[in-house]
Amino acid sequence: MLRKIESPAKCELRSVIRFLHAEGSNAAEIHKRMSKVYGETFMSDSKVRKWCRNFDAGRTHVHDAGGQGRKAVSTDDLVQRVDQAIRGNRRFTISGLNDLFPEISRSALCTIVSERLKYCKLCARWVPKMLSDHHKTQRMGAALTFLQS
Repeated sequence: MLRKIESPAKCELRSVIRFLHAEGSNAAEIHKRMSKVYGETFMSDSKVRKWCRNFDAGRTHVHDAGGQGRKAVSTDDLVQRVDQAIRGNRRFTISGLNDLFPEISRSALCTIVSERLKYCKLCARWVPKMLSDHHKTQRMGAALTFLQS
């Protein structure tokens, strides 16, 4: 009786496909044999056929090719340039940085500023421009108690 192999590595599956294909088995036979050991959902029949075509075309390695996915936008040089721009003007905004670095998206700039450079927003207390007489006396009273303590 065959034992089932749970959660195999992708390169393991591809190696078995390559071996069985080199023996002369076709893709349907390979899928049928591997389904017995790895379970029905290990890989679709079309994926097995694709890998057989790849090995016929001359592919020899079974590992994933590097460079897949999106390229990283935030290089060390770019992060350093953004940091210099921020240190030049501490009252920066993401929109202002976007004007300085138009080749970078706003979300990428926000990620660089918050996650790579570890800057965070500081909340300022907003004071009304036109203070009423009541507000003025409250502020003066608070200032006097602060100075006396």
